[in-house]
Amino acid sequence: MGDNDSIKHICVFCGSKIGARSAYTDVAQQLGKAIASRGIGLVYGGGSIGLMGVIADAVLKEKGNVIGVIPHALASKEFAHPGLTELRMVSSMHERKAMMAELSDAFIAMPGGFGTFDEFFEILTWAQLGLHAKPIGLLNAEGYFDLLLAFINHVLEERFIQTKHRRLVITSRHPGELLSELARCRPLQELPQVIDWKET
Repeated sequence: MGDNDSIKHICVFCGSKIGARSAYTDVAQQLGKAIASRGIGLVYGGGSIGLMGVIADAVLKEKGNVIGVIPHALASKEFAHPGLTELRMVSSMHERKAMMAELSDAFIAMPGGFGTFDEFFEILTWAQLGLHAKPIGLLNAEGYFDLLLAFINHVLEERFIQTKHRRLVITSRHPGELLSELARCRPLQELPQVIDWKET
């Protein structure tokens, strides 16, 4: 596995819809195949619809390992995927995000909606607070996150975050390239733990 030895499981945040362009489905399939080909397990939201279902199916097609984490209340709405390696049912969205984080060695956000943004920014905030030192990537398919990245740069310019925090966000338009960048990423030692998990 080379560079990816440090990444055994990767969490992918993505939408329960497929979006307006077929390119989003294509890149989800490419990412799933790339994850499986590197011997990395997928951790995701457990649904069978939208890009969630696409990436899970792509990993499973390549005989990869897929762990889904889904709240009981969403299991029927997001159609919990019946064919996963493992499906973990939890009681809340908070528990879902915490378990996905615990199971994963790195994170990727794909195109998605408010839920994807929520997951991405929470895991990013946890890194800023020193709760974890796991790499975080944005798969910027079709330039989907261009405006978001511009806004994050604006936040930096306005001094609401520091340069070391901006560096936490790794971006690429290409799944294989992003996985390699995440594998090469080393924890930023200058980010001390601000609070403890028990204080969240």
